[in-house]
Amino acid sequence: MLSVWALEGIPEIVPGDDLVALIASAARGELQGGDIVVVTSKIVSKAEGRIVAADDREDAITAETVRVVATRETPNGGRTRIVQNRLGMVSAAAGVDASNTPEGTVLLLPVDPDASARAIASGLRTLLGAEIGVIVTDTLGRAWREGQTDSAIGAAGVHVFEDLRGQTDAEGRPLVVTMPCVADEIASAADLVKGKASQRPVAVVRGRADLVGPLDLPGARSIVRPLERDMFRLGADEAYAEGFAAGRASA
Repeated sequence: MLSVWALEGIPEIVPGDDLVALIASAARGELQGGDIVVVTSKIVSKAEGRIVAADDREDAITAETVRVVATRETPNGGRTRIVQNRLGMVSAAAGVDASNTPEGTVLLLPVDPDASARAIASGLRTLLGAEIGVIVTDTLGRAWREGQTDSAIGAAGVHVFEDLRGQTDAEGRPLVVTMPCVADEIASAADLVKGKASQRPVAVVRGRADLVGPLDLPGARSIVRPLERDMFRLGADEAYAEGFAAGRASA
């Protein structure tokens, strides 16, 4: 049986806070081997001091961008930029967050979310003497679908994929490409209990101990699809413009 619950009592995080100690305290001795602790990236960024001065969020987005995928004007006169950031992730605004931060500042994603997850997982394992997995999450949009869901951007001690290739379905047919991204599924399940405005940034998922393993398992960076295999590496308008320009240049 799968159980998911949010931890109560995590205070407002400031740079230098010990997330391992705070999570262990909030768990009140309830964590056990095989549990997966799901941590919102915002508190990881705050603890790591990723709050930077930025009067213009757009400038901060530009600084974090390595490749622009698509840009669209919004009805209110603003613009939305879908970009690839330095972590390889494609998302709106490069993950730069201006909510719940002091005026004139923005919050950047952790420098290395997998390393952040490993530090938390290692600390919890040492402190509690139990094999705990950790997933660090952020809210992302999805191609083809409206709305957003939480996804894994960092992971440690957790299998991020459940590789079912080579097995058979209920009808005995071979599974050729079936490889669920269980890290993203766990991130979304945890978000159902954490919420976006409830000040409960940490959740625990119990019931998938089979996914918990060594700290050196591939992290969430392995979820990012390589550019050469990304069939949607540009927005539709951008792809058209690029093709049109290439056609004119070769004419």
